Amino acid sequence: MKCVSIAALLATLMFWRSAVSYQLVLRLVVSIAATVLVVEAIQARKYGWAAGFGAVALLFNPAVPVFGLSGVLSFFLVVLSIAPFAISLVAWKAQPLLSMPSITDRNPGSESL
Repeated sequence: MKCVSIAALLATLMFWRSAVSYQLVLRLVVSIAATVLVVEAIQARKYGWAAGFGAVALLFNPAVPVFGLSGVLSFFLVVLSIAPFAISLVAWKAQPLLSMPSITDRNPGSESL
């Protein structure tokens, strides 16, 4: 989700002149990704990250747009929005999922009925 958001925001910067025409798609992608990362951060008990991604999710909320994709201020908001996603790629490593124990594994010390 982080890489998808970074790619969407970088594509917006590259095609800034026509960004207004696809701002709804950008808002949906970034807000969904940020919301997913809020949930992951809360589960990992990283509340600072949760607050940061919550702010990004509110900033790119498609239902109540905070800003339009035009002008210098909007450009800098998009640039600044890349930072949490990029920094979290390096600083916040995902925990590997533990595998489920197999029911066919022999448990030492267990006896069959």
